[in-house]
Amino acid sequence: MISDNIVIIAKKEIYSVKNIKDLNILKIKYLGKKGYITKQFLLIKTLNKEEKINKSIIINKQKKQIQKIIIKRKKEIELDKYDEKILNQKIDISLPGKYIEIGSEHPIKSIIYEIEEFFTQIGFKIVIGPEIEDVYHNFDALNISKNHPIRTEKDTFWLNKNTLLRTQTSNIQIRIMKKSKPPIRILTSGKVYRNDYDSNHTPMFHQIEGLFIDKKVTFSDLKGILILFLNYFFGKKCKIRFRPSYFPFTEPSLEVDILNNNQQWIEILGAGMVHPNVLKNVQINTSRYYGFAFGLGVERLAMLRYNINDIRLFYENDIRFLKQFKFNNFI
Repeated sequence: MISDNIVIIAKKEIYSVKNIKDLNILKIKYLGKKGYITKQFLLIKTLNKEEKINKSIIINKQKKQIQKIIIKRKKEIELDKYDEKILNQKIDISLPGKYIEIGSEHPIKSIIYEIEEFFTQIGFKIVIGPEIEDVYHNFDALNISKNHPIRTEKDTFWLNKNTLLRTQTSNIQIRIMKKSKPPIRILTSGKVYRNDYDSNHTPMFHQIEGLFIDKKVTFSDLKGILILFLNYFFGKKCKIRFRPSYFPFTEPSLEVDILNNNQQWIEILGAGMVHPNVLKNVQINTSRYYGFAFGLGVERLAMLRYNINDIRLFYENDIRFLKQFKFNNFI
């Protein structure tokens, strides 16, 4: 016989338990394979069809009600257990806090900031631009011929026939000269990409380039600024060597070497007077305006300053290597 009070009885029992283990025992008692509800379904087999239907509806209703009560009680027990755990946790507020060691700035980023600080103090403006570039801004406007080897896939990462990962930050100089009238005095830094990888080269590295366009800009101005910068960066005792060179976008061109600790001359930057063809490409009057440009590899400067012989160390994320660089603004 089906008891109409079974849900009330079950609810009273369920709410009397204080833990999940006892709750599961009651769940088996009422809803298990040999539990109360299952037995009620077995008893109605002897009834006629109409009674079976009526009793089945009642039993299913009781089953759903008991299930809801069990679920609700389970949530309450779990919440009570969590609240008890929180209340039992004792915190000694007199204990010292946990020390979190302050990280250091990456040496490459620090070098970039230091160089930018020097050039902003002498009037250069910091500008940035796209790393994905078109052929015109990366090659054509810079007077780099169509058969130059740097245009091949051996040296350059091409995305399609007209788009590539920039090979130098000079693309920004073209963009600035196209939209700005002289005088122009800018410095740009960022990632550049070339298909090369060894102890002195990585496929991605950082460049900083400067551009100065005005009416009375001379080769002597270029050398003076470079000497001033190198004395600032390496110290006044550093030995500098200028030698002639060739770049498609400057004429005349030069390269600068520094004497390292092993008494070896190391190339650190290239520079020169902006080629007239480049100025014509950006509609600057070459009879009135002149300019110089220079570019340097940040990693090369960092390697010289910190006596590092493998450029790949900067990008291997070895915490032992990076921990050596503690800069004042992070201490």
